[in-house]
Amino acid sequence: MRSIDMNYGRTKVNISVEEENLIGVIEGNEFKVSKLEDEIILDALHNPIGSPRLKELVHEGETVCVVIPDVTRAWQKTDKFVYKIVEELNLGGVEDKDITIISALGSHRKQTKEEHEKLIGEELSKRFEVIDHDCLDKENLTYLGETTYGTPIIVNKRVVECDHLVLAGGIVYHFLAGYGGGRKTVLPGISSYETIMKNHSLSLSKELGQGKNTDAKCGKLKGNPVHEDMMQAAAFLRPTFIFNVIAGHNGSIAAAVSGNYVEAFLEGCNIVDQMDGVTINEKADLVISSAGGYPKDINFYQTSKTIINAIEAVKEGGTLIILSQCCEGLGGNQDVQDILLNFEGLLDREKELRREYSISKDIGYIFCEIAKKVDVILVSDLNPEFLKKTDITVVKTVEEALEMTYNKRGKNLKTYVMPVAAATFPRIADVK
Repeated sequence: MRSIDMNYGRTKVNISVEEENLIGVIEGNEFKVSKLEDEIILDALHNPIGSPRLKELVHEGETVCVVIPDVTRAWQKTDKFVYKIVEELNLGGVEDKDITIISALGSHRKQTKEEHEKLIGEELSKRFEVIDHDCLDKENLTYLGETTYGTPIIVNKRVVECDHLVLAGGIVYHFLAGYGGGRKTVLPGISSYETIMKNHSLSLSKELGQGKNTDAKCGKLKGNPVHEDMMQAAAFLRPTFIFNVIAGHNGSIAAAVSGNYVEAFLEGCNIVDQMDGVTINEKADLVISSAGGYPKDINFYQTSKTIINAIEAVKEGGTLIILSQCCEGLGGNQDVQDILLNFEGLLDREKELRREYSISKDIGYIFCEIAKKVDVILVSDLNPEFLKKTDITVVKTVEEALEMTYNKRGKNLKTYVMPVAAATFPRIADVK
C-alpha cells in the first residue's frame, strides 16, 4: 500500500492506494532557478529571441505603447519588470512623454488608482498614468479588418496610433487558447467586446449539440482556432517587442522571455511545458487529484484548473476524485452559478453559452461536460445541493469517495494521484 499526503484546505489528507494499481504520482517537473528575479528579468531583456534589444528598435521622437495585464494577473509581478522596460525605451531615446501605458482589461472591470500603482510600482506611478482599456468605448476603438475565422479586429485606438507596441505579461497554460501570454495581450487584452466574444466562441463546436471544440484546450496551439485567431489579430498590429515571465511553483518569477512576438512566445510556452507539463504513457481508470489546498481550493470556481488538468489523465468512462474544500462556496460570478444551478441538461447549458458567451459560463459548462464523460466525485465542504443538476457527486471524505468508486467499478483500477493538479498538466503526446 502506498500512502500519499494531499493538501485539502489548510490541512492534509492521506491517500492510500495499492502499489500494484498505482501507475504513478503526477507532479510538476523539477525546474532549477539559480538567479534572482531581477537577474532573470534583465537577462531576458538583454538577450531577446529573434530580435535586437528593445533599445535598438526605438528612436528619439517615436511614440511607444506598453500594454500590461490587469490586477487579475497579479501573479505576473508586473511592478518587477515594467520599469525595466521603460528604462530600455529611455536608453533608446524615447522620452517619458512619448510612452503610453495601457492595462489590457479585455472585458474585465475598470481598476482603481491603487491597483494601477500595484501594477507598475510606486516610482513609475509618479511618472505615468495607467490607462484602462475599455472594450465598450467605441470612440476609442478602431476597426482594422477581419481574420480568416470571421472575427472583426476592433482594437484600442491609442495602440494603433503609436509607432511601437510592446506587450508585457506572463505565460501559463490556458484552457481555451492553449497558453496565456504573448498575443493574448492583444486579443482579448485591448480588443472590443465584439471581437473578444467572437474569438472565444471559437471554443465551441460548429454545430449545436456537439459541445466544446476539442482543439481549443490547454497546451494545444496547432489547430487551435482560438489561438490561431489571436495570432492573426496580433499580426494586424505587428508588435515591436514582447516581454513575458513564467512563474515557478513557489510563485516567484522562474524564467522570462523577450523579443519577437511569435518566437519569444513559443519559447515561453516550451518553458511552461518543461515546468508543468508531465508526460504520461497511458490514461488511468481512476485519478485522485487535489487542487493544492488553500487558497487554490477556496471555492468551486477556482477548482476549474484542477478538473481541466486532471481530466487529461483519466480514461473516458473512468472516475475523477477531486479534493477541493471550497470553504467559500461556489465562487465566481452570477454567470457560472446560473449555469450550474439553473439548467437541467448539457444541451440547455450549451444553448445559453451560444446565446451570450462569457468565460464564466464556459467554466460552468466545462464542469458539466466533463461530468458527462467521467464520474466526478468532489471531496468538499460544499453543499451538495449546489451541484445536484450537474452529475457531480459531493462527499465529505476521500474514504467515502473511494468506497463509492470501488463499489461501482471494483478495486482493481489503474490509478494516478495528482497532489497539485491545478499546477500540473498531464500530456500523452506533443499536441502543439
